[in-house]
Amino acid sequence: MSVVEQYERAHIVTDHDIQDDRDAVPVVLRYDPRDDPRLVRIGLPGAHEYAFSRSLLEQGLRSPAGTGDVRVWPCGRVQAVVEFHSPQGVAVVQFDSGALLRFLRRTYMAAATAAAVAHR
Repeated sequence: MSVVEQYERAHIVTDHDIQDDRDAVPVVLRYDPRDDPRLVRIGLPGAHEYAFSRSLLEQGLRSPAGTGDVRVWPCGRVQAVVEFHSPQGVAVVQFDSGALLRFLRRTYMAAATAAAVAHR
């Protein structure tokens, strides 16, 4: 079973940093079908990792989705926003939609491979 890890650059704005810092930061998108195959993870700088539903990410690329700790919505034609709520505050992360779509495709291929191996 293969773990999917995709390294991307994203723009992060938090409620602690009102400045509009347009410098991209490294983030990691991770999917491990051996863990809960319904979840994806996004790792932000500073050892912050968030796990949430893969279907939420997919739905949020088309229309606003989520009501709890994670919300996702399209932002224009080529970007998407993922908003994380935690006791430390709110992190708003802006991605290129294409990067998230590539990641999702890779997770579905990994899940299909894991399912095929499990049924042997």
